[in-house]
Amino acid sequence: MKKNGAQTLLMGGQACVLYGAAEFSRDLDLMVLCESQNLSHVEAALQELQAVRIAVPDLHTDHLTRGHAVHYRCQREDVQKLRIDLMSVLRGVDSFRELWDRRTTLLFNGEEVELLSLPDLVQAKKTQRDKDWPMIRRLVEESYFRREPEPSPASVKFWLLELRTPELLLRVCSDFPAAANALAPVRAALQSALAGDLTGVTAALVSEESAIRELDRIYWAPLKRELEQFRHSGTSHASPTADMIPRAE
Repeated sequence: MKKNGAQTLLMGGQACVLYGAAEFSRDLDLMVLCESQNLSHVEAALQELQAVRIAVPDLHTDHLTRGHAVHYRCQREDVQKLRIDLMSVLRGVDSFRELWDRRTTLLFNGEEVELLSLPDLVQAKKTQRDKDWPMIRRLVEESYFRREPEPSPASVKFWLLELRTPELLLRVCSDFPAAANALAPVRAALQSALAGDLTGVTAALVSEESAIRELDRIYWAPLKRELEQFRHSGTSHASPTADMIPRAE
């Protein structure tokens, strides 16, 4: 993708690996800048990888800006069967240009890799899928355990708003009570944590997750209906497979 000049951001399971929250993933999940010139670069890279689209819809600005994912499977020998999922809009996540401005750049095998910032990756992982929530917990825990002796206000805010480990949330509230009190009105779990109520924190986190899962279900409902219309109308030449299930990763 970089060789062909495509502007993309790594997300999904492989981004989690690079942040230290191990997750095995055979897929490559990329957020792409949805502009015609950039999509031309993406298409050139896909051709070089001998990637074949395996599901509806096709790679089109209208589909990407609506929030659909576009799925490919690579045929080139060195990356054979690698699946590439492309998206340009994620529920609850800012625009690509905003994400690009605060991206993380890591050196991996001698190559620079551009990926979603950790806070943005956590937001992207807030879906209705069961496997995403343990990963969110591990990502934020990893950030906390790798903390500097004097963490920045931004890091403290991130932990207070995103930690899903009740004991750690109580600890951060105890260590940074002023910041916790300032954020308590926007997160019920902090109110219980400030009171030292471990049971209350746990219940609040369960309720929080349930509400976010429901928001994701509501978001994906019309998109799933559109996918069914694409399949039945013959908009795409892809054959129906299990890979056609939309994924908000």
